[in-house]
Amino acid sequence: MVSILSVVVIILGIVTGLIITVSVIRPLQVARKARKIAEIQRDFRRQREQLEAKFIDEVSVSGKPRGLRWSDVAFDDDIVFARNRKTGDLRALVAIEVCFEAIEGGGMEEVEAVSNVRAATAEFFYDGARWCTRGRVFFNLGPKGLIRYLHADLESVECGPASGMSSQATESSAP
Repeated sequence: MVSILSVVVIILGIVTGLIITVSVIRPLQVARKARKIAEIQRDFRRQREQLEAKFIDEVSVSGKPRGLRWSDVAFDDDIVFARNRKTGDLRALVAIEVCFEAIEGGGMEEVEAVSNVRAATAEFFYDGARWCTRGRVFFNLGPKGLIRYLHADLESVECGPASGMSSQATESSAP
């Protein structure tokens, strides 16, 4: 028959193992994940020029907005990283300024506002292996404003010190 002392020793061993797991292994996992995110963020910066070109290619053939052609896109230097709350997928959000010109016969030739510069946010995503774009654009919102607007779906991701950016991606400011 097992003595009460043996049961107590077994329970204490299990509790000690759980404490060690929580206090040692979990912080190591968190640190490893932070290093991985910083590496993915650096990869975006390295590939940014090619990604921006791909973005322009995608939006140029999208046919949106109807009757307009993308004539110029100016990308801001700053990048705001966000994570999809449901899937954990990483996003890079970049403020852009867009200029359009009317397509002949597209019904927009007489609209004066066509030539107005439009503020928007370009979205890039990490597919688990590389950065990509589908040419997704959010008009009238800056990156931080987009995260606030889609707060149920997106959350800011701090930029780690290894990524070369300040960690102010979560500060509130005007879009």
